[in-house]
Amino acid sequence: MEIPEIIWEEYGMVQHPVLASLFGNGLINHTWKLSYGTEDYILQTINQLVFPDPWAIASNIDAIAQYLLIHHPAYLFVTPKKTKQGASMLVLNGVYYRIFPFVKDSLAKTVLETPEQAFEAARQFGLFTKNLAGFDCSQLKTTLPKFHDLVLRDKQFLEAIEHGNQERKMIAQELIEKLLAFRFITHRYQQIIINPNFKLRPTHHDTKISNVLFNSQDKAICVIDLDTLMPGYFISDLGDMMRTYLCPVSEEESDFSKITIRKAFYDAVIDGYCSEMGAELSKDELDAISYAGQFMVYMQALRFLTDYLNNDIYYGAKYPDQNLVRAGNQLVLLEKLMDLAI
Repeated sequence: MEIPEIIWEEYGMVQHPVLASLFGNGLINHTWKLSYGTEDYILQTINQLVFPDPWAIASNIDAIAQYLLIHHPAYLFVTPKKTKQGASMLVLNGVYYRIFPFVKDSLAKTVLETPEQAFEAARQFGLFTKNLAGFDCSQLKTTLPKFHDLVLRDKQFLEAIEHGNQERKMIAQELIEKLLAFRFITHRYQQIIINPNFKLRPTHHDTKISNVLFNSQDKAICVIDLDTLMPGYFISDLGDMMRTYLCPVSEEESDFSKITIRKAFYDAVIDGYCSEMGAELSKDELDAISYAGQFMVYMQALRFLTDYLNNDIYYGAKYPDQNLVRAGNQLVLLEKLMDLAI
C-alpha cells in the first residue's frame, strides 16, 4: 500500500523530506514509522473491515485525552497529531489515516521474557484504568459491539454445533463436550453483568504485551493501541493478560505438552495490576480475579471452535484443522488455570 503524498501537506509536514518504512507486525492496520526532520512518528490506517466506524475510535481517544490532561496531566498518553483542520484523522479515497508521535527511547515487546516485565505491563494497564476512575463511561462509543460478551459467544457456539459443518462436528465431538462442561463460566458471567458491584470502566480490551511500551531499563511507560477502548469490566483486561502472558507458547502451539502456567508470571500479573487497581476494585471484583483468566481463555476457546464448525469464516486457517488446534490449545490452558485456582 502506497502512502499518498498529500498526507504530508495535510499534516503540515512539508519543510523536510518524510522518510517512511513499514513498521511492526500488526495484523489489522497498516503501520509505518516516519522520520521528519528530528522527529519520528507512526502513521497508521484503520481497517474498516474490523472497525466499521473509525470516527468512534477517534472520539474515544479524544475524550480520554481531554480527561487525562485535566486530571492527570503528567500521565503519558499518546494522542494523534492533528491535521491542519484540527482533526484526529485524515480521510483520503475512503482510507482513514492517523499519525502519532513516536515515543522516544521506547520499545514494544513481542515476547514476554520475565515476571518483572509481566508485573510492569500489568501495572501500566492498571494505572491506565485507575487514572480513568472518575471518567463517565457513557461518553465512550462502542468500537466493536459485544466484543467480550461471553453470553453472545456461548450462543454462537451452540448455534454452530446445531447448524455448522456436521463432518467437522463429528471430528470435534470430544472437544465440544469438554467445552460444554465448562458452561458454568458463562453462567458466572451472566451473574457478573447484573451485579452492581461490578463496575463498567474505560477498558482497553487488548492487553497483549506489544500494546505496552517499555524504556531501556525494562520499565513500562505507557499503553498504546486504543482502538478497542470501550466500556467494559476489569476481567477483560486482567483476563487477556493472563491468557497471553502466563503460557510460554502461543495459541498456535499444536504440541499441547508445552502448554503450562508459569506461576511466577501469574503472581506478577495479579500483583502488578492490583498495585494500581486493588483499591478501586470491590470485594466481589477482587473475588473474581482468578475467574478473569478462566473467562477470557474459555471465551477464546469457544470462538476458535465456533469458527472451525463454521468453516473458518472469521479467523481463517492456514491448514484445515488450525482452528480446531487453537481451540484445543486454549482448552488445555483453561484446564491448567482451573487447576491453579484449586
